[in-house]
Amino acid sequence: MMQTHRYAEATPRPYWAETVAAPVAPPVLEGDITCDLAIIGGGFTGLWSALKATERFAGARIALLEGETLGNAASGRNGGFCAPSISHGVSNAVARWPGEADTLVRLGRENLDAFEADLTEYAIDGGFERRGKLNVAATPWQVDGLRAMQASYARFGIETDLLEGAALDARLNSPRYTAGLFEPNYALVNPAKLVNGLARAAMARGVEIYQDSRVTALRSDGDGVRLTTAQGTVCAKQVILATNAAVPLLWRLRPAIIPIWDYTLLSAPLTDDQMAAIGWQGRYGIADSGNQFHYFRKTDDNRILWGGYDAIYHYGGRRDAHLHDRAASYARLEQNFFDAFPALEGIGFTHRWGGIIDTSARLTAFVGTALSGRVAYAMGFTGQGVSASRFAGLTMLDLLEGKTTERTRLKMLSSPAVPFPPEPIRSWVVKWAQADLAREDLTGRRSLLLRTMDRIGIGFGS
Repeated sequence: MMQTHRYAEATPRPYWAETVAAPVAPPVLEGDITCDLAIIGGGFTGLWSALKATERFAGARIALLEGETLGNAASGRNGGFCAPSISHGVSNAVARWPGEADTLVRLGRENLDAFEADLTEYAIDGGFERRGKLNVAATPWQVDGLRAMQASYARFGIETDLLEGAALDARLNSPRYTAGLFEPNYALVNPAKLVNGLARAAMARGVEIYQDSRVTALRSDGDGVRLTTAQGTVCAKQVILATNAAVPLLWRLRPAIIPIWDYTLLSAPLTDDQMAAIGWQGRYGIADSGNQFHYFRKTDDNRILWGGYDAIYHYGGRRDAHLHDRAASYARLEQNFFDAFPALEGIGFTHRWGGIIDTSARLTAFVGTALSGRVAYAMGFTGQGVSASRFAGLTMLDLLEGKTTERTRLKMLSSPAVPFPPEPIRSWVVKWAQADLAREDLTGRRSLLLRTMDRIGIGFGS
């Protein structure tokens, strides 16, 4: 169909923030403070770390510092897919960490259960819905991939249902997709509500939260760590770094992640008849099976969030604010939306936005310590951090306590991150890998470069 550029009429900011009636409004840090634990970063990882720290350190003074507003970065710009995984999915666990795949899958499922239990315990309205996820395929080789996924899931006792024909149409009726694999144990959240709820719960337990208080440097200071902001300093006994895709404050971590840009469109609210026309009756999330993949879900008011496909890397790892808006990506998203849903041809879009993914070479998060164990860090979630951020927060707290736990023993988390090469090699390799991934989507054939990366346990994704 002809490109309409309806995305141009959309509001260029994340929709989620509009769903929070009374967002918390923490103050700016003014002057110098001392504390037992300082947390840098006010997204999911930082907020989970703060809340769970209050359970461990009774009477401790805990301060969280956010450089902008809470959830302004990846935690407020994602699709809200909350996976029963800490390893970027079962397939990635098997491919990258075969020796501990059983443990990773089990811990991922337990983490989602505990995630939900924590929301209940602290009365957090995070929009949590465990309604499942439908993985859909558009080509014969992607259908084969779904069958292989089902077999892999069965090895770990994970329930799935392979859908084709009328069975698929009853879940999603689109001319683009020919098969689907439904997994019922999968959740969705409202990212902004979850950020707000975690912040309120942490503050209620005594955590001091400061926003618009960017930490620009950290260094050893006697037996502690000194953090520098424009408004004052923080002297802490211990520190958690939860800065996701921002430039890491520790220089040695800077080659460990690259910032990949992802974009989203949000449709106008659909009527029940429009939803019926595409066969999407439940509130499960959906993702297609390409390397260049879309993820899509419903909001409470029956809008369709349609994101993904493009994964943009800018030379030098640029993170400029204006890159949150990218017409070329929105145009591609719009075209693909109507290719998938021709029955919705007349619908418009109300919101558009972009966000940064902290991509690691193994596609999984890594956790470690610095400054003689006084600083713990977690990053590299590669677009799968909504649930894994909680697990990473717990692991950092284990490390700061000096505990050896099942979490800290995981090779996935504790192995040194594979560094990305410096520029200009980095940009060249990323472009080469992206071109080969796109070619595989069209032909079903995996290139020599991608097979080589598979053999050495690295990859590129979002």
